[in-house]
Amino acid sequence: MAEIHNMLEKNDKKLPKPDWIRVKAPVSREFQSTRDVIHKLKLNTVCEEAACPNIGECWSQKHATVMIMGDTCTRACAFCNVKTGVPGALNPHEPENLAQAIAELKLKHVVITSVDRDDLEDGGAEHFAQCISAIRRRTSDTTIEVLTPDFLRKEHGIEIVAKAHPDVYNHNIETVPRLYKTIRPGARYFNSLHLLKKVKEIDPSIFTKSGIMVGLGETKDEVLQVMDDLRSADVDFMTIGQYLQPTPAHAPLDRYVTPDEFEYYARQARAKGFLMVASSPLTRSSYHAGDDFAQMKAARDAMLGRNAQPR
Repeated sequence: MAEIHNMLEKNDKKLPKPDWIRVKAPVSREFQSTRDVIHKLKLNTVCEEAACPNIGECWSQKHATVMIMGDTCTRACAFCNVKTGVPGALNPHEPENLAQAIAELKLKHVVITSVDRDDLEDGGAEHFAQCISAIRRRTSDTTIEVLTPDFLRKEHGIEIVAKAHPDVYNHNIETVPRLYKTIRPGARYFNSLHLLKKVKEIDPSIFTKSGIMVGLGETKDEVLQVMDDLRSADVDFMTIGQYLQPTPAHAPLDRYVTPDEFEYYARQARAKGFLMVASSPLTRSSYHAGDDFAQMKAARDAMLGRNAQPR
């Protein structure tokens, strides 16, 4: 706690927000339509709970990232705006409600994430699997991306979700190892790497994905090392986005990373062999997820086609 207090003490001056980080307020009819469906079916979204800056654009295009298992997290990460506390019981109707919402919104690609549920024996893994199954029954053409917790000390949690066969398995590494103690104190860097590697071992056909925030005080060399670590875990897709401090009680913003630096990171990641890279100030895990999935699949198909050519 002392480290977090010291970080907050340094955050006396508010950094001016550059033009490239500004977004338009949500006003469209499509935005309201998406909001109505989500609220009617009593679904939580990370778009609202985590105060995502892209909510206006995504909801206007009928894209939403649904957050299952409630709106209360058992952890207190210093970067996250989702509330912390003692969660309630799981809603047994949530998988079917989720499938219904996806059908009503006519989603071609859906991202399902959750709060951390350290209170559950399997960390909520079976609930993820039930959601995947319910969507497959209702809208079999919808591709499914999961963004799961780390299932730390939850035996078989990774296997349960991976064997439900999502199209994309995302788990965010969030930041560089040096900053874990203050930014992500309830998690372990190498446990997250193990999760991503384990998914590929269980089912190599599943695309794996991970992301980090920059602007927390990390160095370029540390970001490049994270890229190498993710590639050693056979991760296909990396996202890099600007950290934005949700409230004064959260980890302070160290700096705004420039668009040129994001482009540098994108070039480096592509050179290291990622099938897909999204790197920009407003990049978030599920931002343009459907389009990115299509591009990533096309890239892998092209690579497999080249490898299959006779010599």
